[in-house]
Amino acid sequence: MTLHALYTVIGWTAVLFGLASTVAQFRRAFTIGIEGISLATWVMFVMLGVYWITYGATVHSWIIILGSLCVLPLQLAIIFRLQPWKRWSVSFRCLVFFASFCIVPTLLWGWNGGVLGVGLAMVGNRLPQIIKLARYRGADGVSVGAWSLGVLCSSTWMVYYVGFHLWSACIATVSSGAANVTVALLARWRHRQSREDMIREVVFAV
Repeated sequence: MTLHALYTVIGWTAVLFGLASTVAQFRRAFTIGIEGISLATWVMFVMLGVYWITYGATVHSWIIILGSLCVLPLQLAIIFRLQPWKRWSVSFRCLVFFASFCIVPTLLWGWNGGVLGVGLAMVGNRLPQIIKLARYRGADGVSVGAWSLGVLCSSTWMVYYVGFHLWSACIATVSSGAANVTVALLARWRHRQSREDMIREVVFAV
């Protein structure tokens, strides 16, 4: 197997990890509940996904295009579950944030500048989820498995971008991967707290 073929396989693996991560969060949102899920995070996921699709078309990579395109319907379904029409201000702030960090840098400095801006936006995208998990004990709607898969997804995307010398995309993904690790660890901690609270309630009830 050539290096080109190996990096291509790694890229498709990243697509599968991303799909599995989104499916896990989708199932949790529709079976357990939406408590702990940030509307701002998922609105930004969609906007950033559209950006990656456009970038993928520019660099002629079906892997990058499908990496965002295949999860887009699931992301939109999660947003619908969060009832964004009740909080239009959240979507508007996300749009302003997206334009400032992604669209404007792309117009000023080209795709490399825009993709680096996307890296900052992806970190900012995780911040509402991180803040929620840091401030509130409940995390019923947040899937540890989904965010852990997100970490694996980021890792494989990094390797893919290095293999095809897409350095700005690699730097952006390193940043978002670090944020994914933070969310996964916080969610795991909060779920452990919830289990401990349930055990204490059972013990005291007896």
